[in-house]
Amino acid sequence: MLTLDKIYHAAFVLKDIARRTDLIEAPQLSQGCRLYLKTENLQVTGSFKVRGAYYKISQLSEAERAKGVIACSAGNHAQGVALAATRMGIRSIVCMPDGAPIMKVENTKSLGAEVCLVPGTYDDAHDYAVQLQSETGMTFIHPYDDELVIAGQGTIGLEILDQLPDLDAVIVPVGGGGLISGIAFTIKSLRPDVKVYGVQAAGAPSMVLSMQNHQYQTLEAASTFADGIQVKTPGEVTYQMCETYVDGMVTVSEDEIAAAILSLMENQKLVAEGAGAVPVAAALYDKLPIQGKKVVCLVSGGNIDVNILSRVITRGLIMSGRKSNLTIALEDKPGQLTKVSRIVADCGGNVVSVQYDGSDPNMPISSCFLKLGMETRDIAQINQIRAELAKAGFQLVG
Repeated sequence: MLTLDKIYHAAFVLKDIARRTDLIEAPQLSQGCRLYLKTENLQVTGSFKVRGAYYKISQLSEAERAKGVIACSAGNHAQGVALAATRMGIRSIVCMPDGAPIMKVENTKSLGAEVCLVPGTYDDAHDYAVQLQSETGMTFIHPYDDELVIAGQGTIGLEILDQLPDLDAVIVPVGGGGLISGIAFTIKSLRPDVKVYGVQAAGAPSMVLSMQNHQYQTLEAASTFADGIQVKTPGEVTYQMCETYVDGMVTVSEDEIAAAILSLMENQKLVAEGAGAVPVAAALYDKLPIQGKKVVCLVSGGNIDVNILSRVITRGLIMSGRKSNLTIALEDKPGQLTKVSRIVADCGGNVVSVQYDGSDPNMPISSCFLKLGMETRDIAQINQIRAELAKAGFQLVG
C-alpha cells in the first residue's frame, strides 16, 4: 500500500537526483485567480518522470539489477528510466512508439538506454515491452501503474505544499494517472481541504470516461499531439486512486492546448510540451471552478518536438485571435484592394498576405475571391474588421 512514509522516503532518495523545481506566480495567465506554475519542465530530463523511475529502480534487489530493466514510454518516462539505470550501472531497454518525437528518442539513447521503436501508439509499445520482459526476465518499470513510481511522483506534492502552504487547488495533467495519483494522495493526506483536479486531452479521455462512468475504461483509439498523455488505457491502481482522491477531471481541445503553449512561451518564457500545457489550458478556458483561488498548474514537461512547434504556435495564434484569415467576394476592378486595406489598417490590423482567386466557376467572370492573411490583436479586433468591411458593402464569405 502507498503510504506517506514511502513518499517521504522517495524525497530523501531523490534529493541529489531530482531538482526541486521552482514554483512561480503567473499573473499574466490568471483569469480571476492567483495562478502559479510548478515548473517540472525544467526538471533534469525535462520532465517529472525521472522522480518515479529513479525511485522505483533504486529499490530493486541486486538480483533484479543484474538482469536489467525494461520500460515502455512515449518519451519522458524513457529518459527517466535511462538516466536512473545508467546512474546505477544497470542495463535498460526502452520500447517507444515509432511516432515518438525524434528528440525524445535521441535523448533516451544518449542517456544510455537501448531503444526499440514499436509501430503504433504507446499501448502497442507497452504490449511489446511486456512480451520482451517475459522473454528476458528483466524488471518491467511501469510508467504509472506502480506504487513506487507513484510515490516518486508524489514528492512533487510535498514540494508544492512546502512552497505554497495556503494554496486552494492543484491542476495536474493526466495520461495513465501516475502523476495525479501521487500528488493527490500526498496533498489529500496532508491537506484534505485542497482541491486536486485532472486534465486530459479531448482526443484521449480514458481517465475522464472511467471516472464519469465509475468503471475502468479502455479507448479504441487515442489521438492528440500531447503525446505524453496519449494513453488508451489508464492504470488500474491509478484509476482507483483517482476515484478516491481526485475532485474532478476535465478535457481540453487541441486548439486550447496550442494556445496554452503559446501563452506560456510569450508570458512566462517557458517551453512546455502539450501534456505540460493542459493544466494551463484548463485554467485559461474556465474549465474548472477556481475563481478567486490560489491555484497551482503543474507544467509536467517541456520536451516538445521542435518539428511541430511552429505548427503549434500558428494554431495558438489563430485560437487567441492573433492571426486570422478573411475571404471576400468582390468585383475585380481598380481600387478594391486599397479600400479593403484601408479598413483593415484603420481598425489596427496588419495585412501580411494577399491572394486573388478568379478561377471559381460559380463566380461571374468579372469577380474574384480576395483572401487576406492578417495579424490582429484579439478576437474582438477581428470581429471589428469584419463588421467594418460589411458596413462598407463588402461580401465576406470566409
